[in-house]
Amino acid sequence: MEVTIRSDPKSSEGMTTAWKEDPWQVAEHDFPRYATPEAQLRFLLNYAVLAPSVHNTQPWRFRVVGSEVELYADRTRALAVADPEDRQLIMSCGAALFHLQVAMRHFGYQPQVRLLPDPDDPDLLAFVRLGPPEPGTLLDHRLFQAIKKRHTNRLPFENRPVPEAELRALERAVEQEGARLIVVRQKEKRYELAELIAEADRIQTADPRFRRELAAWTHPAHNESKDGLPLTARGLQEWLGPAGPLVLRTFLWARGQVARDRQLAEGSPVLLVLLTERDEPLAWLQAGQALDRLLLQAADYGLSASFLNQPIEVPEMRKKLRDWLGTEAWPQTILRLGYGPAVPPTPRRPVQEVLLQNRYL
Repeated sequence: MEVTIRSDPKSSEGMTTAWKEDPWQVAEHDFPRYATPEAQLRFLLNYAVLAPSVHNTQPWRFRVVGSEVELYADRTRALAVADPEDRQLIMSCGAALFHLQVAMRHFGYQPQVRLLPDPDDPDLLAFVRLGPPEPGTLLDHRLFQAIKKRHTNRLPFENRPVPEAELRALERAVEQEGARLIVVRQKEKRYELAELIAEADRIQTADPRFRRELAAWTHPAHNESKDGLPLTARGLQEWLGPAGPLVLRTFLWARGQVARDRQLAEGSPVLLVLLTERDEPLAWLQAGQALDRLLLQAADYGLSASFLNQPIEVPEMRKKLRDWLGTEAWPQTILRLGYGPAVPPTPRRPVQEVLLQNRYL
């Protein structure tokens, strides 16, 4: 790829182009400090799109207007079977929103955020204004550095405990964003939750519509797709190549997946359940921000995480989960947390592919 070197330090036109193609390659020193707010926000969106999303669907769109970003839900990327209410879709957008705020603070600007600003447009999730200059805190900078450390890790974790002080810090981090965290430490409780996960897994994977949806967001690792997940993330061998997504549609794969997920849950040092008091779009958006703060802070501690959301995705199992937790609050995410091996990042679409020119195009 040809790289163009910036010729004028006060211009955004000559900066390197690598980050325009792959947001994971964005370089801090390329921040256009002396450019317009609009150019700065377009740069900062390279960090927003590194947020996690269910199946790596990346269901967000952005529109930059002067010194403000509009965040929209991209419902063309919805999961009709696994997420019929778009709950996880909106949570994913909340995570991108938090990523963007972290980047703003790191580069010395205080974000000004309005959630769900237009009752007549449910797709418009937030306005984020590039606020006045304000030096970032040490935590702001650590969370920013964690953005590129954070990768969903679906491999088995080491058999060593997560320090209690770090778990308590993660609880406080979630509370800062208006959510609540239940930490499942005891072995017998983890096994009980693993059983709920396996039961929900069996229900989902028995549904051919669910398996087809999963296959649609899966591809060989060397595929040029900028979204979805590689075969290896689904527990399949890379040598299957283009046949891999077809395997996901089979009941034989489904039985093996249930066993793998159960083993991952039982073998993880700790399981976490993130909850909100309400179950509506505003709560989902706040839950996504809380989840993202948790994931970035965990990555800063050197911890890995992945999702085991099956009991939340199956309505009857979500009720069972609430009963098991003994709470009237709404579980939004189940995470496994621990120390895992390094894993590569999943691909991301370049910013220009998620930018809107106006509110409808």
